[in-house]
Amino acid sequence: MLTKVHARRLREIYRSAGWPSQDLIEVELLAEGLLERMRTAEGHECLRVTEAGIRLLADTLVKNRAARSAHEALVEQVAREMVRAGRIAWRGLSLRALVPADMPQDATDPTDASAMGTAGEGAPVADARRWCIAMPDVFSIRNTTVEAYAQPIVHEVKVRRADLLGELRNPAKRAAYLDLSSECWYVLGCDAKGRPIASEDEIPAECGVMLCEQGRLIVVRNAPRRAKTVSFGTWIALARATPVTGLDAETQGLL
Repeated sequence: MLTKVHARRLREIYRSAGWPSQDLIEVELLAEGLLERMRTAEGHECLRVTEAGIRLLADTLVKNRAARSAHEALVEQVAREMVRAGRIAWRGLSLRALVPADMPQDATDPTDASAMGTAGEGAPVADARRWCIAMPDVFSIRNTTVEAYAQPIVHEVKVRRADLLGELRNPAKRAAYLDLSSECWYVLGCDAKGRPIASEDEIPAECGVMLCEQGRLIVVRNAPRRAKTVSFGTWIALARATPVTGLDAETQGLL
């Protein structure tokens, strides 16, 4: 069965000179007729994406665009719901967060870990923390002038099961969201048959769960609330970003 790895390799070969990697992914693509071997004028072997491979790339592009559209629509819906609840919401932020130093770094964008950390010199490595860049789908705070009441909340939106499972296998990303917020929520969409892409039990207990069913957001499990203030770096990022707009004039006139 062809996977996202196969499609990614096809795109890489299509964009490149086609030099072979000679690994099992390449073998499977050749066996499926999505690649073919050729000889250059100098006698070197190279690879070329076949017409069947081009069709697969086109189909993958259409599916990815549809998934992005569904994801962006759900992100917009969640952000609007936060605004209706009297909160100030942002989308697409890049925020610095602290995660345990021994967590994998592949899904976050860490900065120099030696410059940060809660552990001092000679402290156990397990107590040290490192900076990373977290990009929550929706970040919101209460509309208040009292810093202690800000109650930052992160909503992470998933519309594809494969994306959700990939993120759940990465504890560093979730740890970053928890470091930034007093509540962390996963908002789950439905598949083509209208079924939720995951069950409540598959989401870690430290996170809340929402489902989007028939265009409505339904709370399945409340997120545990923790005392959390907004860091100075996050305040600077919020000041430089544009929040989601509130009710428009036409909607306001109906009130």
